[in-house]
Amino acid sequence: MKTDFKFSNLLGTVYCKGNLIFTPDGNSLLSPVGNRVSVFNLTEYVARYENGRAILSHLPQRLVLYHFSFKGPVSALAFSPSGRYFAAGVGRFVEVWHAPSTPSANSDEGLEFAPFVRHRVHAGHHDVVQGIEWSSDSRFFLSSSKDLTARLWSLEPHPDFVPTTLGGHREALIGAWFSADQELMYTVSQDGALFQWHYAPLSDQSQLENDAVDDATPMGWRIAQRHYFMQSNAKILCAAYHASSNILVAGFSNGLFGLYELPEFNMIHTLSVSQQGIDRVAINKSGEWLALGAAKLGQLLVWEWQSESYILKQQGHFDRMNDLVFSRDGNRIITAADDGKIKVWDSKSGFCIVTFTEHSSGVTACEFAQRGNVLFTASLDGSVRAWDLIRYRNFRTFSAPTRLSFSSLAVDPSGDVVCAGSLDSFDIHIWSVQTGQLLDQLAGHEGPVSSLAFAPSGGMLVSGSWDHTVRMWNIFDRTQSSEALQLQADITDIAVRSDSKQIAVSTLDGQLTFWSVAEATQSAGLDARRDVSGGRKLSDRRIAANIAGSKNFNCIAYSLDGSCLLAGGNSKYICLYDVLSGSLLKKFTVSVNLSLQGTQEFLNSRELTDAGPAGLLDDRAEASDLEDRIDRRLPGSGRGGDASLRRTLPEVRVTAVDFSPTGRAFCAASTEGLLIYSLDRDLQFDPFDLDIDITRATTLKALDEKSYLRALVMAFRLNESFLLEKVFQATPLAEVGRLVKELPTVYLARLIRFVAHITDASPHLENNLRWIEAILSIHGPYLKDNAQSVAQELRTMQKAIGSIQADLARVADENLYALDYVLSQSARNMEVSKAVLRDGVDGDTMES
Repeated sequence: MKTDFKFSNLLGTVYCKGNLIFTPDGNSLLSPVGNRVSVFNLTEYVARYENGRAILSHLPQRLVLYHFSFKGPVSALAFSPSGRYFAAGVGRFVEVWHAPSTPSANSDEGLEFAPFVRHRVHAGHHDVVQGIEWSSDSRFFLSSSKDLTARLWSLEPHPDFVPTTLGGHREALIGAWFSADQELMYTVSQDGALFQWHYAPLSDQSQLENDAVDDATPMGWRIAQRHYFMQSNAKILCAAYHASSNILVAGFSNGLFGLYELPEFNMIHTLSVSQQGIDRVAINKSGEWLALGAAKLGQLLVWEWQSESYILKQQGHFDRMNDLVFSRDGNRIITAADDGKIKVWDSKSGFCIVTFTEHSSGVTACEFAQRGNVLFTASLDGSVRAWDLIRYRNFRTFSAPTRLSFSSLAVDPSGDVVCAGSLDSFDIHIWSVQTGQLLDQLAGHEGPVSSLAFAPSGGMLVSGSWDHTVRMWNIFDRTQSSEALQLQADITDIAVRSDSKQIAVSTLDGQLTFWSVAEATQSAGLDARRDVSGGRKLSDRRIAANIAGSKNFNCIAYSLDGSCLLAGGNSKYICLYDVLSGSLLKKFTVSVNLSLQGTQEFLNSRELTDAGPAGLLDDRAEASDLEDRIDRRLPGSGRGGDASLRRTLPEVRVTAVDFSPTGRAFCAASTEGLLIYSLDRDLQFDPFDLDIDITRATTLKALDEKSYLRALVMAFRLNESFLLEKVFQATPLAEVGRLVKELPTVYLARLIRFVAHITDASPHLENNLRWIEAILSIHGPYLKDNAQSVAQELRTMQKAIGSIQADLARVADENLYALDYVLSQSARNMEVSKAVLRDGVDGDTMES
């Protein structure tokens, strides 16, 4: 089994906190999720952290190019329109840096080894800088701060320019912007005040009524108009301005956002989109789409204000995910969480398809039936529900005679029986799916039942309990006998191999044991405490390597072939073991986000104070805003009084793992969301096969010279989809065979993958099939000999061909009678033509 799984996608959490930005083309939205940035494609960068660290990344290829530290928390960041500079708000200072250059932009100097070079530092604010906005010519920029002022700065010193302070607001400023013609400026504060500034004489207005303005009259920025948003008991949390369309968007603390037209301040419309405050808004380049983010509920919305419709509406779980399961076709992933919601995610697009909210308490387990599109879930509200994932409805509800909170679930492979275990009772409840009646209660455990699993062959139920035993039940026999397997600690999870011959058990003491089903004896075991250990909490006084005793696995899953075991627990690692040898094959790091507890390895004595760890000290009383100083927690409670508030400094952990039905991917439910690791991943940018002469311009030049092979190879080296599609479509059909024959085999897998991808998206059916035919006919022997290395690409091509066949079959079926009519008309016309010709020949014979 291949073990080179790589991180592929992040689901379950769409927005945490931070700013939202659109890509320059306006078709994609970048959303911060923990220490990752999620890209949402809405038609089918520099990232910053709280501790002042930043990364320079190549967005199309998802590669980190450079790491840098600003030596302090970064509260605002903005690139200049020219792309040559960017400004960062670090505390009360505004730092201007040179943007990294490229050979095309600065061909004389070439590439820079250290791309972050500071240009100038501006000091003048007395509190944290919250926003930065550049002028359209990149000569000036505005900074807005919590000190109730905005300041106008120049990029380069000018003899006639003096930095200007814009005051008059009574609360902290949210943002400041230039108008399109740069004749006006706008500032917005938290109390709902909008000031419009214009460049005018600073003399008294009464003196200017009779006297003309001469060159000696001092000029400056002054308030022209004052407007107020008039939202009672609600403050403005964020705002964005689109200069070309004069549109201002404001997000309020009551979940409303308003759309206004400037400079008249005409309200276009307001809409309530969240039960909590809107923390971030952004406008795309055309001004048609508005991105709204609510951090407390994890909501991310994209609203088209002209048609008043949603382009994107996503919300992740705002509480811990407890379980997950792949659908039988692998296209959907179901997650269950403590917020009482069940979400169905598309594994390819990453979007949430549907959300079920019928459970009134936390959902603890979910399981798919082997046949049909039926999902079963267990909840702390004492019910087990069956869901139809075709009609998206709850068609059956199972309950126990007494009030119980179910924590584990198992479904018979035939789909006729469902079992559930509880931490309140020691019995296992069995229901009939057809009738919904309680069939039996299995007694035998002396502690709460923590885990259940059916053998894939059917007939045997395996249960794990806190009484240190695992029991194997023959529930379809008359006696319903069980056989107990004794262990040394509480059972946390169990898994049954696909051939039903082996059981894997995880216990609270960090041990993994493997048991033979036929002999009911332990066949192997390993101590996994050292493997799962890693990461220390803020309250720990030891390094991560010395606290292995408190680590254990909470969830385990067999691979498709049963040769490997995947395990996750209360640490930042997911471990993959070889079952036969018991060796650790690979460790996957869930997160390195330092805002989570359990990600740091070493002890930092500078963070330890006399009052305790600095990260656990409550410093909200020193916040400058009143809302930040209010403590709404109930006395004696560890969490906030509002159950919807997302916790700060949560501990990194993995609560569930599962392999996909194909075995080429697995997913893990973690603190940061649903992580997908896959063997099928897109090709990344590879700089080792490049030189300075291979650019987009030289590739297009080779294409103009009709050097199709050279252009294709250069496009593969750059790995830009735009160039690949252009070369692919420009190649004549007569040249396809020769090009495929002369193409080096090192690029063959890339070509197969690209052709299979474009076949699904391109309408040029004959061109795509000609390429596929040439690849298979010319490189058939090579593909046969190296089938193992190109298996993924061949499966993708087979899927594309199957899609074409299905589309053609559907079109033929839909037009069957029309085709019969056309063929019959053609035959009739041919018969009429023959009859006319025959009659003409007979007439000529009679005349002769």
